[in-house]
Amino acid sequence: QVQLVESGGGLVQAGGSLRLSCAASGPPGASFPVGWFRQAPGKEREFISAINWNGGATEYADSVKGRFTISRDSATNTVYLQMNRLKPEDTAVYYCAAQLYNSASYYYVRSWDYWGQGTQVTVSS
Repeated sequence: QVQLVESGGGLVQAGGSLRLSCAASGPPGASFPVGWFRQAPGKEREFISAINWNGGATEYADSVKGRFTISRDSATNTVYLQMNRLKPEDTAVYYCAAQLYNSASYYYVRSWDYWGQGTQVTVSS
């Protein structure tokens, strides 16, 4: 019932910026929390950021706080992740996720009901 499509990934030098987009389509009139996670090779998927249904509340992992900003455009059902001062350790596949049925903590993978296909972000040193 919900489709998520990420875009905006790519290759950037350390210190640079990228903006990821997550286009969400779901039940008419539905608004739901959207989160961003990332997964580096050989590592578990980890929480990065989340925004609630109306954009009034956001959360960030400590590793990205102050560098990344999440926002949403309700008119287009798009959630953005602005990533500044990127570091090589930010290299990963980035996924967006939607929470329709779950109300558990944003920090856990199991709390999210739908996932996008992912977009690669590579930060060179």
